[in-house]
Amino acid sequence: MLPKPPLTYRDSGVDIESAESLIDQIRPQAERTHRPEVLAGIGGFGALIQVPLDRYTHPVLVAGTDGIGTKLLLGLAQDRLEGLGIDLVAMCANDVLVHGAEPLFFLDYYASGRIDPEQGSRLLAGISEGCVQAGCALVGGETAEMPGLYRAPDFDLAGFCVGIVERSRILDGSCVQAGDRLIGLASSGVHSNGFSLVRRLLEQEGVRGTGMEESRLMDRLLEPTRIYVKSVLPLLSRIPVHAMAHITGGGLIDNPPRVLPRGLGAILDPRSWPVPPVLEWIRDHGHLSPREFYRTFNAGIGFLLVVPPEALREAQDLLAGAGEAAYVIGEVVEDPGQGIQIG
Repeated sequence: MLPKPPLTYRDSGVDIESAESLIDQIRPQAERTHRPEVLAGIGGFGALIQVPLDRYTHPVLVAGTDGIGTKLLLGLAQDRLEGLGIDLVAMCANDVLVHGAEPLFFLDYYASGRIDPEQGSRLLAGISEGCVQAGCALVGGETAEMPGLYRAPDFDLAGFCVGIVERSRILDGSCVQAGDRLIGLASSGVHSNGFSLVRRLLEQEGVRGTGMEESRLMDRLLEPTRIYVKSVLPLLSRIPVHAMAHITGGGLIDNPPRVLPRGLGAILDPRSWPVPPVLEWIRDHGHLSPREFYRTFNAGIGFLLVVPPEALREAQDLLAGAGEAAYVIGEVVEDPGQGIQIG
């Protein structure tokens, strides 16, 4: 009886060389995002980041983590991967921004049943581009090959962002008052929420009623999430912003109350901003009730600022100058239920 050949990690489905090849491809992408605070990044057991004490008296770190849900499945099915990396950074960096923080650095977690260096390189190119748009450094992450848990070519992505804000300038909603105005910044489309419903609708409807070819519809659905950091951060030193909200899962119903003090709510006027055609198609062909629509999707508003009425005009001018489509979409009101009324 011949002896059994020795097992290798490759025999069990893990290719260490592929992972190392991908890491080598990450380095030039990370260099695009370098910040002076980064002392050591890709390749070590941990990234070293120096707190910029020359710019902050009482610095506070703000951390956020997120993923992009089942938008991954649509992007994989359509072989459109680069935008998913931008989505990943956007979901984390926009959350950190809500507190008035400047994103400092970002890490990713990429897990697959089989590491495909070409697939991973395209995803990481998008992550790098997202970090450039957010102004944060890509300092590392984790690449995990887990056969048996994921089926190739399926994968998952998660992101982790840390920002910094002066303690006295933290936005926590405590300054919000009845009468404050809500400024909505236009989304770039669906962003990264509601894709389980989108995929179900595509199974039922295809492109019927869109007036678009499939490739154009996918362009709209997979448009990367807009990153608002470079438009909003300069605003914070110019006008009194009382609170901000990132409109993600929960839409315009569940997200604004997270930054409103107890006893306050808001009334939103849906006639005050345009709904992107792709979201109209989802709403109409999915026969969504108004509450379902506004609670599942961003409805065309990706980020929200709460400002006092006297700062409204200057805020609009500054946002327009930064390239944002900004709309006055509502007002803060006294409401013991902390509810959001739309319509």
